[in-house]
Amino acid sequence: MSIRPSRSVSAAALFGLLLAASAARADGPIAPFKDDLFAYPPLTAFSPDGTFIDVDYQEARDIDQRDEVPERRVRAAYVDLAPLARQRERIVDTSAGPLKTIEVGDPGGSGPIVLFVHGRNGDRRLGMNDRTFGGNFNRLKNLVARAGGFYVTVDAGSFSPADGARIGELVEGLGRRSGRPAVVLACASMGGEFCWGLLGERRVVGAVASVVMLSANNPPSRVEAMRDLAAPRRIPLLLAHGTRDKVFGWAAVQALYDRLLAAKEPVRFVSFETGNHGTPLRMIDWRDSLNWLLSRT
Repeated sequence: MSIRPSRSVSAAALFGLLLAASAARADGPIAPFKDDLFAYPPLTAFSPDGTFIDVDYQEARDIDQRDEVPERRVRAAYVDLAPLARQRERIVDTSAGPLKTIEVGDPGGSGPIVLFVHGRNGDRRLGMNDRTFGGNFNRLKNLVARAGGFYVTVDAGSFSPADGARIGELVEGLGRRSGRPAVVLACASMGGEFCWGLLGERRVVGAVASVVMLSANNPPSRVEAMRDLAAPRRIPLLLAHGTRDKVFGWAAVQALYDRLLAAKEPVRFVSFETGNHGTPLRMIDWRDSLNWLLSRT
């Protein structure tokens, strides 16, 4: 994996970069919440510009020590259920039919709007589950709600054109409500392919502030289509992928990152060393990621 030798740094330089990265996180608009539990474990490489991070992922530490029941129930210390007081199911009426959603936070607040689209065989509940994926979605809910933001998950069904029409209308409506491109669109696995289809529509691109792709397939032609529709505005893109992903290969994500970086596009690649297809859902540091995206929107 050629990316590591070309971007690795000395121990002293890495330490300095990590201090700088920590300071940047502390100064971001998203305030700390359980950072001691969710911040990235040791990094094996870190580009000087901060656009590439290689995270040391270890199942024995990051699953077995973190979960009370491995991959099913995280330990209680990782969870804060306060957002449940403002969590609600809602059916959104769209011109393409009703859309089932779950919402947390303040739809009229000044914080970020984050919309999560699940992968195959998932539904709106996946991104709201407090105790799976190491408690990472619970932390996301807390981060967004505490920042005065709004977090929404949706049913993407079978990823059909009708599903796309419903979710596209929701994204457009969220952007219209805020009066600006405001939506952080986060998509996982097969949901990524679905989201790239949405991002081929001008109405959706006009409402999206930034994009997160977790273990997703990212066809360069779809990325270019989004860039063309958004021009001259540039939409920040964060890619998160495990090196052992057998569904969508890591090398293709690296190639896309290199291509966008060379074009001076706002892109970041968080690589999880030995991580598999589900690792980014468990391991992405949402506070670090949202602060990076918001600083470039």
